[in-house]
Amino acid sequence: MSGLIALLDDVAAIAKVASASVDDVVGQAVKASSKTAGAVIDDAAVSPKYVHGFKPERELPIVWKITKGSLFNKLVILLPAALLLSIFAPWLISPLLMLGGAYLAFEGAEKVWHVISPSHHDQATAIEEKAAGKDMEDSKVSGAIKTDFILSAEIMTIVLSAVPAEETIVMKAAILAVAALIITVGVYGVVALIVKADDLGLAMANKGSLGLTRSVGRFIVRAMPVLMDVLIVVGTAAMIWVGGSILVHGMHELGYHLPQEIIEHAAESAAHIVSQFQGAVEWTVTALLDGVVGLTVGAILIPVVTGVMRLLGKKAH
Repeated sequence: MSGLIALLDDVAAIAKVASASVDDVVGQAVKASSKTAGAVIDDAAVSPKYVHGFKPERELPIVWKITKGSLFNKLVILLPAALLLSIFAPWLISPLLMLGGAYLAFEGAEKVWHVISPSHHDQATAIEEKAAGKDMEDSKVSGAIKTDFILSAEIMTIVLSAVPAEETIVMKAAILAVAALIITVGVYGVVALIVKADDLGLAMANKGSLGLTRSVGRFIVRAMPVLMDVLIVVGTAAMIWVGGSILVHGMHELGYHLPQEIIEHAAESAAHIVSQFQGAVEWTVTALLDGVVGLTVGAILIPVVTGVMRLLGKKAH
């Protein structure tokens, strides 16, 4: 009997340690996730544009496909890669992130070019639709997952940097995994609500028992197309801004400090001019200048990438 009691005491002690470890993992994951707010907002703003133009019954399935792709990106590819890089090649993290930042800048700048040159946009869209055919949905999902990969890489790197260095590799992996789940469910849960809000508004407008309910429903239906267009603009701006921010920070990490110093000096000078809201002004100026860097790099990459794609196309033929 005394042996059984001792065994139960040991089990209870192990359970307490495990419970404390779980609480620690969740707590650190939530704390680290909060530092990724900028990238998370960008991810949520970028994603709704990938379901724009599809039939309502395909919207949630598309969001679910992107969600699964995002979880695969974070848990299967980026989590082990981040841990291995942090152990064996931490110097590679900044260059790889800069490649991702350049890709985001290129994609955002290309969308701006499509707006500036509608004929080019129409031609590119026609080629894309002809090439994709019935696989247009898969093409859009693939593009969304590729963009998510870059944003997820930034998110996972930020989370990893927020984890105390003295934590064991197992704890780091657990914190990264929990943070990935929290962020992914949060982002794509919001995306699902955004893309289905018009259906909710339509149901309220048609079936609402109160006049106020029907009026709110009609307002939602009218507002959602505008909101979707705004999100497309915000998503494009976010890609340019985040891409530029990654490039500037990466250059700073690699020893080229001038771009970041110029941006910081300009932001601080602008903030001193305004006595109120100095923090908001400094953040806004920093974001705008990061965006200028992203747009410039993206614009330079457009002819480069286009030329490479044409060359590859000729070789394929």
